[in-house]
Amino acid sequence: MSGKIKSRNAANADTITGGVSCDERILRDCHQLYTDPESGLIAVAESVGVKLLPPRKKITVMLMGNHSAGKSSFINWYVEEHIQRTGVAIETQGFSFVTSGRKRESLTGNATLHLYPHFKPLQKFRGVSEYLSTEICTSRQKRFSLVTFVDSPGLVDGDMKYPFDVDEVILWLGDLCDLILVFFDPMGQALCKRTLNIVESLNEKHGDRLRFYLSKADEAGGESDRQRVMMQIVQELCKRPGLNKCGFDMPTIYIPNPNKPSRCVNQIEEVCRAIEKTINQTVQNTLNSLEKDCELISEAITDTLANDRWITSENRRARCKSCFLTLLGFSVPLALMALLVLGTLSKELLEVTLGPQGTEALSLYLAPVVRLFDTLTGEQQLYLCGGLIMLSFLFLLVSRFCFKTHQTMSGKQRRQLQEKFEYIQEVVKNKKKKLYEEYLRQSVSDQDMDM
Repeated sequence: MSGKIKSRNAANADTITGGVSCDERILRDCHQLYTDPESGLIAVAESVGVKLLPPRKKITVMLMGNHSAGKSSFINWYVEEHIQRTGVAIETQGFSFVTSGRKRESLTGNATLHLYPHFKPLQKFRGVSEYLSTEICTSRQKRFSLVTFVDSPGLVDGDMKYPFDVDEVILWLGDLCDLILVFFDPMGQALCKRTLNIVESLNEKHGDRLRFYLSKADEAGGESDRQRVMMQIVQELCKRPGLNKCGFDMPTIYIPNPNKPSRCVNQIEEVCRAIEKTINQTVQNTLNSLEKDCELISEAITDTLANDRWITSENRRARCKSCFLTLLGFSVPLALMALLVLGTLSKELLEVTLGPQGTEALSLYLAPVVRLFDTLTGEQQLYLCGGLIMLSFLFLLVSRFCFKTHQTMSGKQRRQLQEKFEYIQEVVKNKKKKLYEEYLRQSVSDQDMDM
């Protein structure tokens, strides 16, 4: 792994970014930094026991609301194509994902789960897979290239039966979505209890992701009628303890129709601004997460190398202790054998073998041992020899089992880890810095850049 190779890959990626917005390129490049099979952060993190999740290249926006609230119509308006079927009789029966791609395509449930692996746990909800679909279109209107819409089934009260647990599925999807748009239809279904119950549950965990809108506001009659409907909805929402909060806002929106002008104030651009703000926040969060993950991996690599050095040092100490005890274990029986052999040899033979000086030195060193043995009876001498032999076996056992060494990394593995550390510090962090600069240049001038 080298910085040169990675820099070249990044340069090649930049040459194919024609027509791609800055935010889209930043999210795509961040995703590539994580998922590259050879030098991606996920692969590097796994080598030091750290698990990371790759950032998404798009935000996920879920639309929910009562029956015929205009969710599908809004998606068609946003992408400026007729993607979702609309109408009272024909409406969304399941969960439909709408995203941008290279060509117009419709995917069924199984293909949808392959396209969105992080949604695969939906299979645990019985009956959902058959009611999942994805619509891919080539539109690049507004910020659609950075958005995946999740169009949910219309919610109604009464005996309406769904082929799956729609409440639980929406709550589960709420955990993964970056923004949840709740549309209230003023034509009689706005106070649907099922909708209010789900909204209250979502608000407990993801209140910051919820946005409320009075849809089809141009069909609510005059201004006084709209105000009355708005007050009824707000009062019903505020009856729920979790939703009774300060600064409650519910813009009035409707799909503009040149053939049907209306005096009603249309705040549909507020929805676009909410999506835009979520995209910007996601880009910032992705870059911040990239920096944190780099630090996390760097610390893990540093700790791994430090731990390996400590284990190597401990192994060296263990080997020294083991060698010393092994030497003691073998020296005792060798000394006994030397005494027996030397005791059987005559002084003349020793002088011939060792020389007069060697014989004198040997006698000097062995004299205390010989005198000790001479003071012992034959039985005591036998016990002493047996004890010394047992002691030597004990030394050998201790050196064999009590000073085991632990596995350490090879020199090649240490070099590879060090290269990964340098790659994180020199390549990834510099890439993150450049991406942050590109992102900030969209909003501030070069004079204000202090990086």
